[in-house]
Amino acid sequence: MILQLEEVSLVRDGKWILNDVNWQIDKGEHWVLFGLNGSGKTAILNLLNAYFFPTRGRINVLGMEFGKHYLGEKLRKQIGFVSSSLQEKFYRGDNAFEVVLSGAFASIGLYETPTDQMREKAIGLLEDLGCLEYANRNYETLSQGEKQRVLIARALMADPYLLILDEPTNGLDFIAREKLLESIETIGKKTVAPTIIYVTHHVEEILPVFNKTLLLKDGQVFAAGATKEMLSSEQLSQFFGLPVSVIWENGRPLLSKLQMQ
Repeated sequence: MILQLEEVSLVRDGKWILNDVNWQIDKGEHWVLFGLNGSGKTAILNLLNAYFFPTRGRINVLGMEFGKHYLGEKLRKQIGFVSSSLQEKFYRGDNAFEVVLSGAFASIGLYETPTDQMREKAIGLLEDLGCLEYANRNYETLSQGEKQRVLIARALMADPYLLILDEPTNGLDFIAREKLLESIETIGKKTVAPTIIYVTHHVEEILPVFNKTLLLKDGQVFAAGATKEMLSSEQLSQFFGLPVSVIWENGRPLLSKLQMQ
């Protein structure tokens, strides 16, 4: 078991952000966490990374139960987390190679000397993700898509058991988005791959490798299960509260709103 949330609820600033969330992810599964803005997706990610603790309920992530184990840095070193919010945290002047290397230490910036083995691994990851050609360029000068690829390489440096991709295609054009999604699909198909949670509110980004989907609405689990069942026309019409059509092409869903008669 990778993670388990049991009847998890969260209050922030006097408001219930999450209500009785149940979610279990087993090894070998790749999940989509799907919800509109304000649905509670970010709150769940903060819980999984032990930045927040539940107001009530039980959480177990990678065998560590909240309240019974020391979490924080120990847990986060086993989770690869990629979010656009990370992009602004790196130091001016750090190049892409240095940003990737920092993932071995779960730090922002390099404060320790990387080993030769770490350097070789970073080069391999940059190559796998198509980033090697700009390894020596300053991170701040890279395009949005290039930055996201570097962040994924950084997240993989510590061989995480869980890889969380939070809205990774935000701000990307079609070509950059599809190239990034292709890289994510490749990672997920590897024999030895971390469990991936892909967080999005765009149906068309959901790849065949994601065999499970959780629909989150207003801080509650609307439904969870096999992706094709969750992303049916009927299910999403109920989820959105308006009639929609879902067409599957090349293993990916396409969403459109039905015209009212």
